[in-house]
Amino acid sequence: MPIHPLASVDPDAEVHPQADIGPYAIIQGPARIGANTELGPFSVVLGNTDIGPNCRIHSHAVVGDLPQDRVYQGESTGCVIGEGTIIREGATVHRGTGTGTATTIGQRCYLMTNSHVGHNCVLEDDVTLVSGALLAGHVHVGQRAIISGNAAVHQFCRIGELAMIGGLSKITKDIPPFMMTDQLGEVVGINFTGMRRGGYTPQQRVQIRHAFQVIYRSGLSASVVIETLLENNGTGPMATLIGFLQAPGARGLARSSTH
Repeated sequence: MPIHPLASVDPDAEVHPQADIGPYAIIQGPARIGANTELGPFSVVLGNTDIGPNCRIHSHAVVGDLPQDRVYQGESTGCVIGEGTIIREGATVHRGTGTGTATTIGQRCYLMTNSHVGHNCVLEDDVTLVSGALLAGHVHVGQRAIISGNAAVHQFCRIGELAMIGGLSKITKDIPPFMMTDQLGEVVGINFTGMRRGGYTPQQRVQIRHAFQVIYRSGLSASVVIETLLENNGTGPMATLIGFLQAPGARGLARSSTH
């Protein structure tokens, strides 16, 4: 049956008739649950949370709870989970801080066991958080990026598209698209396997290899690096990389392990 008799569903919640709410699941507040979404036993959805269709929230996951932020004063904030996202056992996603803000997770993301997404984070589509990965507040993660097991990302950091964050990494700076990190959060190379699986051509992968050399081996200033990359090729994945470098960031760019 769509809503198990042992589930607790707030009268203000909107649950699609084709959603499946398991025993002892709790929906508290004006949450919205999409079609064909499953809430496992003992899962918890709180507050102004919007969970799209075809999602699966596993046992003991908590979505939309209050932010772990001393600045939060009870203002109305939200949490948005995109279509097809999977949130595994014990994972937590907190709502935003600041009136009208939200924590946003895109489509087809995969949050493995005991991972955490802090307030005001933005995860673009197809992001993977491996077990124990921790995102502090205001982290932005680009599409198809992978945050490996027990990695921790400092607040306001940006993780670029298809970046691969190594297991146990300590990320305190921005990681550009397509790059890989070591445990110290330093860039050690390019995620060529991810790029190949993502459909990027051999020529495009060579362009990113050249860009890596310009960014991390040339010794050029940041402005000259961008000028050099634009002169070579500013389309495709290069446009993604250049756009990331041009965008303002609060944390600064991660350095290379051999720089």
